Amino acid sequence: MQLPFSIEQFFEIIRNYNVAVWPAQLPLTLLAVGAVALAWWGRAWSARAIWGTLAFLWAWTGVVYQLAFFTSINPAAYAFGALFLLGSAAFLGQAMRSNALPFTPSRDAATGVGLALIAYALVVYPVWSTVGGHAYPDLPTFGLPCPTTIFTIGMLAMVRGGRTWPLFVAPVVWSMIGLQAAFLFGVVPDLGLGVAGLAGIALALRSRGRASPVAHA
Repeated sequence: MQLPFSIEQFFEIIRNYNVAVWPAQLPLTLLAVGAVALAWWGRAWSARAIWGTLAFLWAWTGVVYQLAFFTSINPAAYAFGALFLLGSAAFLGQAMRSNALPFTPSRDAATGVGLALIAYALVVYPVWSTVGGHAYPDLPTFGLPCPTTIFTIGMLAMVRGGRTWPLFVAPVVWSMIGLQAAFLFGVVPDLGLGVAGLAGIALALRSRGRASPVAHA
């Protein structure tokens, strides 16, 4: 595949992003950890807070990384930024609803897959990247597209009570796009996007056709 930029330019963009936004990576990761905690030990407002967190993460990735940095070497990043903003809008729509779809982890396969993807995004991904030769600041930190997408699909795996499949659209689409980095740029941890994407498709298909609680309100 012919790309409009080199591998060196790709990692230079990641490096420039990490240096420019530091220490934003830390609160972004803490937001993710907080969202997981709210799913397990939540209150009545937890669902809306988690959806708001996902909306913020996707808006951050779309605007701060895709549009502000990645567009400088890849015109397709404008479309990528739009995809992340569409995903953000979908999550924000849930955050603004008084009866937002709840995150209800339980002892089932979907929760197990979700927790595995979350652990991969927050722990395995950065460790594997570092061991594989892409240490900080060349490390795709949390808040960048691929680890954020894997985390998001992991969180969506714990949503219960309605038709969740439209919420999987943007994450699944990016998982297919981002997976190419594993082969084109040697970002081997991005292979996790393939697993996350397949899990997202399976979960979306399972929810398709379910009646939304809103429909009975």
